[in-house]
Amino acid sequence: MSDLEKAMSMMMSVFDKYSGAEGNKGSMNKQELRAMVEKELPRLLKDAKDKDEVEKLMDALDHNKDNEVDFTEFVVLVTALTVSFHGIRRR
Repeated sequence: MSDLEKAMSMMMSVFDKYSGAEGNKGSMNKQELRAMVEKELPRLLKDAKDKDEVEKLMDALDHNKDNEVDFTEFVVLVTALTVSFHGIRRR
Protein backbone atom coordinates (compact mmCIF):
# COMPACT_ATOMS: atom_id res chain seq x y z
CA MET A 1 0.00 0.00 0.00
CA SER A 2 1.08 3.56 -0.62
CA ASP A 3 1.56 5.97 2.29
CA LEU A 4 -1.76 7.65 1.55
CA GLU A 5 -3.56 4.31 1.37
CA LYS A 6 -2.03 3.39 4.72
CA ALA A 7 -3.20 6.70 6.19
CA MET A 8 -6.73 6.08 4.91
CA SER A 9 -6.71 2.57 6.33
CA MET A 10 -5.48 3.90 9.67
CA MET A 11 -8.34 6.44 9.77
CA MET A 12 -10.85 3.66 9.17
CA SER A 13 -9.22 1.50 11.85
CA VAL A 14 -9.24 4.31 14.43
CA PHE A 15 -12.90 5.05 13.74
CA ASP A 16 -13.82 1.37 14.00
CA LYS A 17 -11.86 1.03 17.25
CA TYR A 18 -14.00 3.63 19.04
CA SER A 19 -17.35 3.45 17.25
CA GLY A 20 -19.96 1.16 18.65
CA ALA A 21 -18.25 0.47 21.95
CA GLU A 22 -21.54 1.47 23.57
CA GLY A 23 -24.02 0.87 20.75
CA ASN A 24 -24.12 1.70 17.06
CA LYS A 25 -21.04 0.35 15.22
CA GLY A 26 -21.44 2.99 12.51
CA SER A 27 -21.01 6.00 14.77
CA MET A 28 -19.50 7.36 17.97
CA ASN A 29 -21.55 8.81 20.79
CA LYS A 30 -20.18 11.58 23.03
CA GLN A 31 -18.39 9.16 25.38
CA GLU A 32 -16.78 7.27 22.49
CA LEU A 33 -15.74 10.55 20.85
CA ARG A 34 -14.20 11.72 24.13
CA ALA A 35 -12.27 8.44 24.48
CA MET A 36 -11.03 8.74 20.89
CA VAL A 37 -9.95 12.36 21.32
CA GLU A 38 -8.20 11.62 24.63
CA LYS A 39 -6.27 8.65 23.22
CA GLU A 40 -5.72 9.62 19.59
CA LEU A 41 -5.64 13.44 19.76
CA PRO A 42 -4.28 14.27 23.22
CA ARG A 43 -2.95 17.66 22.12
CA LEU A 44 -6.44 18.73 21.09
CA LEU A 45 -7.75 18.50 24.66
CA LYS A 46 -4.49 19.60 26.26
CA ASP A 47 -4.47 22.79 24.22
CA ALA A 48 -8.18 23.42 24.76
CA LYS A 49 -8.87 26.15 27.26
CA ASP A 50 -12.51 25.14 27.77
CA LYS A 51 -13.28 21.94 29.67
CA ASP A 52 -16.38 21.40 27.50
CA GLU A 53 -14.32 21.17 24.31
CA VAL A 54 -15.56 17.66 23.40
CA GLU A 55 -19.16 18.85 23.82
CA LYS A 56 -18.51 21.74 21.44
CA LEU A 57 -16.66 19.43 19.06
CA MET A 58 -19.60 17.01 19.02
CA ASP A 59 -22.04 19.83 18.31
CA ALA A 60 -19.88 21.13 15.46
CA LEU A 61 -19.38 17.70 13.88
CA ASP A 62 -22.88 16.32 14.32
CA HIS A 63 -24.39 17.86 11.20
CA ASN A 64 -27.52 15.72 11.24
CA LYS A 65 -28.02 16.34 15.01
CA ASP A 66 -28.46 12.67 15.96
CA ASN A 67 -26.00 12.95 18.90
CA GLU A 68 -23.62 10.61 17.08
CA VAL A 69 -20.54 11.22 14.93
CA ASP A 70 -20.62 8.98 11.87
CA PHE A 71 -17.64 8.17 9.67
CA THR A 72 -18.24 11.11 7.32
CA GLU A 73 -18.39 13.52 10.27
CA PHE A 74 -15.24 11.89 11.70
CA VAL A 75 -13.40 12.41 8.40
CA VAL A 76 -14.41 16.09 8.49
CA LEU A 77 -12.75 16.37 11.93
CA VAL A 78 -9.55 14.64 10.82
CA THR A 79 -9.39 16.68 7.62
CA ALA A 80 -9.92 19.99 9.41
CA LEU A 81 -7.27 19.16 12.00
CA THR A 82 -4.86 18.02 9.30
CA VAL A 83 -5.29 21.30 7.41
CA SER A 84 -4.84 23.25 10.63
CA PHE A 85 -1.71 21.40 11.70
CA HIS A 86 -0.26 21.58 8.19
CA GLY A 87 -0.58 25.36 8.28
CA ILE A 88 1.19 25.51 11.64
CA ARG A 89 3.95 23.16 10.49
CA ARG A 90 4.64 25.22 7.35
CA ARG A 91 5.30 28.44 9.31
